[in-house]
Amino acid sequence: MNKNIFEIVEEVLKTNSKYISDDGKLLKAIVYSDVMTMDKELLCLLLSNEKIKERFFEDVSGTLVFDKQGFAWFIESKEFLPDSYTRYTNKIGLTNGGDFISKSNDVVLGFPYKDCVLEGGQDKEDQKRKEIFYNETIASDEISKMLAPKVFTNAKRYTKDGVEENITFDENDNLIIKGNNLIALSSLLKRYEGKVKCIYIDPPYNTGSDSFNYNDAFNHSGWLTFMKNRLELAKRLLRETGVIFVQCDDNEQAYAKVLMDEIFGINNFIAEFPRVTKRGGKSSSVIANNHDYVLMYAKNKHNVKIYAPKHDDDKFNQKDKYFAERGYYKLNQTLDYDSLQYSKSLDYPIELEGKTLYPGGEYNMYQKRQNGEHRRADWAWRWSENLFNFGLANGFIVLKEGKDRPRIYTKTYQKVKIVDNNGEYTIVNIDRTKPLSTIELTNNIYSNDNATKHAELLGIKNIFDYTKPESLIRELISLAADKNDIVLDFHLGSGTTCAVAHKMGRRYIGVEQMDYIQNITVERMKKVIDGEQGGISKSADWQGGGSFVYCELLENASTLIDKIQAASEKTINEIKSEIYADERIIPYITKVELKKADEEFSSLELEDKKKALIGLVDKNKLYVNYSDMDDENYAISESDKAFTKSFYAGV
Repeated sequence: MNKNIFEIVEEVLKTNSKYISDDGKLLKAIVYSDVMTMDKELLCLLLSNEKIKERFFEDVSGTLVFDKQGFAWFIESKEFLPDSYTRYTNKIGLTNGGDFISKSNDVVLGFPYKDCVLEGGQDKEDQKRKEIFYNETIASDEISKMLAPKVFTNAKRYTKDGVEENITFDENDNLIIKGNNLIALSSLLKRYEGKVKCIYIDPPYNTGSDSFNYNDAFNHSGWLTFMKNRLELAKRLLRETGVIFVQCDDNEQAYAKVLMDEIFGINNFIAEFPRVTKRGGKSSSVIANNHDYVLMYAKNKHNVKIYAPKHDDDKFNQKDKYFAERGYYKLNQTLDYDSLQYSKSLDYPIELEGKTLYPGGEYNMYQKRQNGEHRRADWAWRWSENLFNFGLANGFIVLKEGKDRPRIYTKTYQKVKIVDNNGEYTIVNIDRTKPLSTIELTNNIYSNDNATKHAELLGIKNIFDYTKPESLIRELISLAADKNDIVLDFHLGSGTTCAVAHKMGRRYIGVEQMDYIQNITVERMKKVIDGEQGGISKSADWQGGGSFVYCELLENASTLIDKIQAASEKTINEIKSEIYADERIIPYITKVELKKADEEFSSLELEDKKKALIGLVDKNKLYVNYSDMDDENYAISESDKAFTKSFYAGV
């Protein structure tokens, strides 16, 4: 029986195990991907069959040319493999080209080019309507230049005693960087790759809201590219035991989840926490949207350690002579109770403070029970006699006068408990924890409303309408990072993440490109060092201290870009001439680019002229590369050189 072309292609493809699923089905998605990339192994496989060769290859002057598009249409056609609705009679699910997605495992976000980079240079609030973002394909060598380690400038160390200048970087320094976070992350790799324990980011929500200080009016594809580039670098910074939290709202939650699945792996998803943003308030719609989300992923779920939250029962409010080693205690229910199942071994007299006490308080009833006159469930002690004697000797017993008789209570301490080792009792140290629910963050203490008073105290209420409460960040950091672990936030904003990490004794790195970093973020951190008492300060027993280093990525062409953006029709040609004469720029622009730009320039609208000139200012040279630090044209100070060298030293 002669086989048709569909059967032949399927048979040939299945000779390569790469294209076969565990249950023997052809993985069309993988075949399609190899077709698009002109995979050599696939082409050789197809050329091995004469009928396939004849159908999909054309001889052009002695050279075989593959009909890539034709073959792609062929394998995607319904005729190639039976349709899902005719193959399966009792299954429902998403399909792609005739196969269930769950079988092909090809749910991915497709980015058209490997070297697609989106970069933004906004650093002032008033730029948000005219900020230019680049979403274009650039050469790999240009990307290498752009992401190469950069020079740092204006480094200062802030302590409780004041500001230190002309510093070098210390291994234990906390760090706040001003600059484009994509560029900053790539520079951090040199020192911190595989060292960060916890990442928290609250990126632009893509709402188009003018109240947000970032330009967040991306289309979905732009937002995803913006996030993808940064998350890929962030993943490299994480330890194998590390965790990342990404906060977003309904505008991008679904897209962000799929993107995180793509970058970190769907198997490394840990949880999604809905968070209440505000309890009340008016809404223009029938249903008020009062929540957002926190996505939690591990770099490697098999290695990750989640720290259970500390028990915060406010009933632990009493102190005794054991406070230093046992912490606060609370009184439990009375020692005697109407038991569910009477036990004679738990029915015994207790001599305490000159009194003889019986379960239930009555001696005559005690005697009756001892003589067998008891109910199935009757009065008894909760503790055995041996345990009671141990507890009494070690301060776990309290006698208090009740309404009608003395009552015995037991203590539960925060930091210790009694353990029974085959009848031998010991006191052991414990960390009292509580289980955490995925709806934990719907408590109002984690809402933006709870951050309002603290924002007012810090003087940032009118600048950051949506600042997150310190209680939220503490909860997340507590799950993922222990003392001295490194916490990273590369959308730092007002600095909440760094402030919380500082108060909690975690090391931290923060990145922010907006100019307010100096008079908002840094000023807030100075207040933290001085011992400010807002946010989590009281609960963390924060009294001030510690230090952090502030520095900036050394800018190169950003001044010229600012000039371009401020240009008018009268000045734009002068600026163009300045660019063409700038020795920092011209070496990185080809003659073809210069000629093309020159020919089209006069016919462009003003905004398009600005965009064209910005394109010529070599986006890769917005910041000075570490490799160019000794170039005299940059006139880098000796103090900047010393700090930069110390940062990259030994790495």
